[in-house]
Amino acid sequence: MVQPVIDSREGPVARVTMARPEVHNAFNKEVIAALQSALDALRDDANVRVVVLAGEGRSFSAGADLDWMRRAAAWTEEQNRVDAVALAKMLRTIAEFPKPVVARVHGPAFGGGAGLVAVSDIAIASEDALFGFTEVRLGLVPATIAPHVIEKIGPGRALPLFLTGERFSANRAAQIGLVHQVVAPADLDDAVDTIVGALLEAGPDAQAACKQLVRTVAAADRSEADAYTAALIARVRTSPEGREGIGAFLEKRKPGWHP
Repeated sequence: MVQPVIDSREGPVARVTMARPEVHNAFNKEVIAALQSALDALRDDANVRVVVLAGEGRSFSAGADLDWMRRAAAWTEEQNRVDAVALAKMLRTIAEFPKPVVARVHGPAFGGGAGLVAVSDIAIASEDALFGFTEVRLGLVPATIAPHVIEKIGPGRALPLFLTGERFSANRAAQIGLVHQVVAPADLDDAVDTIVGALLEAGPDAQAACKQLVRTVAAADRSEADAYTAALIARVRTSPEGREGIGAFLEKRKPGWHP
């Protein structure tokens, strides 16, 4: 049986690639489970510093598999809830992953595919990428991806796109904050490698703290945010990694984590 997701390692970089090009890397139960399994393994791998999400073939991911949706329509509401919980868990795993996650986006990224872009920390898109929260055109809603999309681009930008299901360009995705950078198709891999290289120069514990920092501050009121951020920087400054980083800077040398 062909694996729906390929997990490969290149030193400290793990590449998780959706491998169903014949159906534009559409989501189904097996793809969701394979992504979850790969992420669970990478979380505990101390040798992995950065994860790159990608798709084989002409698309990043065209969203939900039509055969999967056709079968789901005949399931009970409880069966559908269990199925949706698995997708929600996988998306939350990426959003709260302790290591940086970079999405390499080309071609269509619709529905759940656009949701994968939203949960990634940094998305680099080719100029030929096309995005859309297209669920309403099937009489559905972008339910499980909504918390992540709204967090990434804000409710004012998310709602019109949810309501129309319209497709939009990579440049538009960059304007609204869904995508970090847009490059020519021929430059996509170089741009991803450049971002990965920059990520590898940073302290891994500091990066994990930054991810938690953004989530906590975004959800906290001002007094809670101030107390939390003060306690955080106090802890980080006195941590082994913080001391190593400052020491390396003052001594004009590369820190210990530098590749």
